[in-house]
Amino acid sequence: MRLKILLLPGDGVGAEVTSAAVEVLQSVAARFGHDLEFSEGLIGGVAIQKTGSPLPEDTLNKAAAADATLLGAVGAPDFDSLPPEKRPEKGLLGIRKALGVYANLRPVKAWPSLIGSSPLKNEVVAGTDLLIVRELTGGLYYGQPRGFEGERAINTMSYSRAEIERIARKAFELARGRRKKVTSVDKSNVLENSQLWRRVVTGVSRDYPDVSLDHLLVDTCAMQLVLNPRRFDVLVMENMFGDILSDEAAVLAGSIGMLPSASVGDGKGFYEPVHGSAPDIAGQNKANPFGAIGSAAAMLDYSFGLAKEARAIEEAIGHVLDSGRVTADLKPSHPVGTSDVAKEVCKAVASGQGTGAGV
Repeated sequence: MRLKILLLPGDGVGAEVTSAAVEVLQSVAARFGHDLEFSEGLIGGVAIQKTGSPLPEDTLNKAAAADATLLGAVGAPDFDSLPPEKRPEKGLLGIRKALGVYANLRPVKAWPSLIGSSPLKNEVVAGTDLLIVRELTGGLYYGQPRGFEGERAINTMSYSRAEIERIARKAFELARGRRKKVTSVDKSNVLENSQLWRRVVTGVSRDYPDVSLDHLLVDTCAMQLVLNPRRFDVLVMENMFGDILSDEAAVLAGSIGMLPSASVGDGKGFYEPVHGSAPDIAGQNKANPFGAIGSAAAMLDYSFGLAKEARAIEEAIGHVLDSGRVTADLKPSHPVGTSDVAKEVCKAVASGQGTGAGV
């Protein structure tokens, strides 16, 4: 296959982790006989500095022309004092909306070799394998009206029945390929928005009699994620709840740098590691690239249907994790750099090494 991929390195460590993911994609292409066609665009703080906009029209055009987009990270402290519509994160929200990627998939696995990296007890973390399905183009981050009225600020959480139904169906379909359990997360004891959410998800569940459904309030879910994460299979939730809880779930994987994500809808996919731009370590070859590399694997799977190639990357990740040649955030005895991890994964992909250690 010829794979047309737009790269958006973005800000902070984004360039480093994106470069690592590209190296791994090139290794996969060489092993399996695919052709890669990369283009590159600007987004976030670097786009503001060079064009005055966090999401230039040129980037949107390149995303439309590509088969899939891989992002590094967005955000820079230089812009923290700006109003929301002028900050780097506005570019990320904008491209998600433009591509129509309404479902953000965030898998969280406890790799056996990393159980000791989590601050939680080993017996709590071991065996964790869950998928957070986050609604991505609605809720507080997009709702209108929003803004400032003098010393009063307004944000609106808004969802339609259609928006809730399509993300719920995505969760149930994914659960059918896993352990057939969906947990819907809301705040229906307080929010009318969540009351509609619960009613619609319950209605959708009737079309999936082979998949079990339970409901949890968001605060209870936050507690259960660190008390008993093995109880979860697929979790579905609105935009802000998904943003917060998926970051909390990073402690189960040992580091937020481990978490990949896939944003999908009815068209082209958008892929990014869950971590932020980490400006404090940018340019120092310290960033954990596994989230970006895992996002590249998800891209091969969801956008190109290359399941075997995606599994090759995942197995290579497991092999490298077992070797202990990982970045400092995973607390190895002898940490290595971002570029070293990329080289190790590439070698494992090229040689077909892997452990299948994800559980």
